[in-house]
Parts: sequence; C-alpha cells; structure tokens
Amino acid sequence: MKILIIGLGSIAKKHIDALKKIDSNYTIYALRSNKNASQYLDVKNIFSFEEAQQLNLDFCIISSPTYKHLEDLQHVIELNIPVIIEKPIANNLEFDGLLHKIRQKNIQTYIACNLRFLDALSFVKKELTNHSSNTINEVNSYCGSYLPEWRPDTDYKQSYSANKEMGGGVHLDLIHELDYIYWLFGAPIDTHKILRSNANLGIDAIDYACYNMSYPTFNANIILNYFRRDSKRELEIVFEDFTIKVDLLENAVYKNNELIYSSKQRIIDTYLEQLKYFINHLNLENFNDIEEAREVLKICLN
Repeated sequence: MKILIIGLGSIAKKHIDALKKIDSNYTIYALRSNKNASQYLDVKNIFSFEEAQQLNLDFCIISSPTYKHLEDLQHVIELNIPVIIEKPIANNLEFDGLLHKIRQKNIQTYIACNLRFLDALSFVKKELTNHSSNTINEVNSYCGSYLPEWRPDTDYKQSYSANKEMGGGVHLDLIHELDYIYWLFGAPIDTHKILRSNANLGIDAIDYACYNMSYPTFNANIILNYFRRDSKRELEIVFEDFTIKVDLLENAVYKNNELIYSSKQRIIDTYLEQLKYFINHLNLENFNDIEEAREVLKICLN
C-alpha cells in the first residue's frame, strides 16, 4: 500500500508510526516544500503534486497546519484517491466549491477525530443505547490543559495553535469535544458560544471557549481552555436517576462515582485504531466524512 502524507509535524508522525504498526511494508511518501528537508524514518520525501500523480497512491493524509487544509485538499482531490483530513477541516466554512467537487468525483473522505476510537467513549455510546429510555437532564464536557507544555523544547508562541492566522485557537484545536458530543447525541437544536483570549499566555488565538448546545430534553455545556496547568478532560452525563462520568485521560467510566469500565488503551493508541478502521473500509463507506465534519465546524465557528 502506498500512502501520501502532507505535513510532517508531530501529528503526521503519530499517523506514520501507527501505519508502520499496521504494516511495516507500507510505502509512505511525505510531500515537502524544502528540498533540504530531513527524512523521518524510511518515509520518502517528494516535492510536488506532479510527483504524487505518478505514484499510484492508495490514499492520502492531510496533516498540514489548519489554514492550509483547503489548499492541500484542492490538489489532493485531483489524485482521485480517498483522503484523511486531520481535524478540523479548516478555519473557515468557505469551501462549498470543494464539497461539490468531492461529491462529483465521489471521493471518500474522513476527518480524523481520533477520540471516537477511545474505548471509554465507545463504551458510553453503547450505554446510551442501553439507557435510551432514561431521561438525560444535563451534559457537561470539559477539556483544559496548558498550551506551553504541549510541545516540549519548542516556543509555544510560534506554534500554529497560538496563532489565529494559522488556524490556531482552543476552539479549533480541541474541536474533539464538539465532535464527540455531536457523535453521541446528534445535531443540537441551537448553540450559543463565548470565545475569548484573556489569559496571560501572550497569544492572539482564542484560549477559552464555552458552548451551550440545546437538545430537546437537555443542554450540553462544553468548556475548553489552553491555560489549565493541572490537565482535566471529562464528560458528565446527568440522567434522572444517576450520573455517568468519563475521565478521558484515564480512559475510565464511572456511574455514581463507582468505576464501571476502564481500559489500558492510551489516547495515542486511538491513532492506530482509526487508521485500521479507515483502511478496512477503503472505498466502502464514509465515516465522519467532510459533510458531517462541516456540521461540527459550523457549531464551532457560527
């Protein structure tokens, strides 16, 4: 199998490492802009889409900075191969023309929201089916961590996360939380949001986001931030008679504070699981395709 990677940052390397675990014989190409670019593992560097067209590729992963996703996708769809786009699709909603072209060419797309493959969230999705007759009164999702510690040995102020023009901001970086709420509960009736940049991080990107999503019988509240030093990532579902809590960092589920499920899977392992799923369903079905992910991006940005 031949795979093209666009962008060779930390996320791309996670995808490459996962691909190598699936099959060490995969041939992986990285599209680079600098002819003197270093090599990662045995990944082969190429320098143009014209080269890519000669390779008979099986699929592509776009993991360039967010603001470049649409430009890269414009080129990739001309290769007529399935494509994984690292979340979020883009930092704006102005891609109707691309959507039309993707439909026209019937190109398989997947937006990489790897938390859909976290064991604890998969367990909760099944539990929601089992408890479908129970009334949900409230849902709370929280993700707070400290941006300066995300990428050791680098200046966080120079990262795309910290720069608005590069598609940075906690609302886009941590769109995972919006995505899994959409995945678990569907589209909300209405959404209200607060986006602010008010911490002492010295960045121009959004560092705090709060969403209130209305559903027929409950509201879902999502809080995201870049400035919490003691990291916390949790989901709470308050039913009429009991409460389910998911600790995403521990990959554990509690019912009324009693542990009912735990997994040794780490979040990094979800990259492997999502790639296995994608490869096993190549040209068969769409899962979190660009159409669905655009609905989540609308919630994020509108």
